[in-house]
Amino acid sequence: MDIRTDSHPISRLEIIDTGRRWRWSESEKVRIVEEGLSAPRLASATARRHGISNQLLLAWRKGYREGRIGDDPGFVPARIVPDPPKTKPEPVCHPIEIVSPNGWHVLVNRNFDEQMLGRVLRLLEGLR
Repeated sequence: MDIRTDSHPISRLEIIDTGRRWRWSESEKVRIVEEGLSAPRLASATARRHGISNQLLLAWRKGYREGRIGDDPGFVPARIVPDPPKTKPEPVCHPIEIVSPNGWHVLVNRNFDEQMLGRVLRLLEGLR
């Protein structure tokens, strides 16, 4: 609870300074990182020269090594293409195994000729 009794509603708010927070473009980050990598022990000097902390420069270096900094794709062309036609998947065809009383095994698929199957089964019955 506010103990001040003289509070007035704010009619206008103006931001004068945003502090030290800067917005660095990807190309600027790459340039600064590569400058710091150009010779040993230049990371601190590079960070001071550009007014950034060592930790920020080290974070940018890590991102640079991992490929997260440097290749700003910007806008990528996009194309709208129609969906490919939907086709019915070919049904799985499991063969049917018929075992005759005398031990013969006959495998037939779903498109078998019934008359031909009858002849084959009668022939196999005769081969006892």
